[in-house]
Amino acid sequence: MGNLPANAPETTPGGKAYIDRVHTWGTIWSISALCAMLAVPLAVSLYWNVWPNFSALFKGLLSVLALYWTTAVIEVVTYSPMLGAGGTYLSFVSGNISNLKLPCGLAAMESAKVRANSDEGEVLSTIAIAASAITTTLVLAVGILLFRPVLPYLTAASSPIAPAFKQVLPALFGALGASYLAKHWRISIFPLIIGVVILLFSGSMPVGTLLVFTVVASILGAHGMFKLGFVK
Repeated sequence: MGNLPANAPETTPGGKAYIDRVHTWGTIWSISALCAMLAVPLAVSLYWNVWPNFSALFKGLLSVLALYWTTAVIEVVTYSPMLGAGGTYLSFVSGNISNLKLPCGLAAMESAKVRANSDEGEVLSTIAIAASAITTTLVLAVGILLFRPVLPYLTAASSPIAPAFKQVLPALFGALGASYLAKHWRISIFPLIIGVVILLFSGSMPVGTLLVFTVVASILGAHGMFKLGFVK
């Protein structure tokens, strides 16, 4: 920390004071966002005095609860090391992590050639994800207003560009992954094989769950190749 006194608080991105503030405000905004999301259906139910059948609701939740809770825990464990503390809170509050927030954070750190667990990576990831959230909101607002009259014609089954709307996610990750595959093609072979095999047997597996298997496969594969001398 340079010439700072021994008792001076650490305020750099990796410092304890900074991380404490991130967790404090991240918790506040996460709880606030959750309350805001629940307030809408609650307000509708109170105003119209229309309440769901809780027995049927709980029965439906039981069939998917285990999957969603497992996926939620896996996504936090998987995404947090890649996004940093600030980026993680922003991503989980604003949503659309795998489609947009994660690629934006990784692309920003890749462009600056910094690691996610560094001070620079923490700052860049947070800024990139915040800019992504703001841009997404503005683009969606403008798009809804301008494209609402013509959007049904563009997405209709008879539209010549309708198939393109089904390939947005593969195109996004394909463009992002191409640079990594080109630079580190050796260590990408094993996780790609594992991902393909898993999808062959379980094509409906959520992205968050699949990502954990491929991340573990990537770490183990890279470690094995390093021990065997295939990578340095």
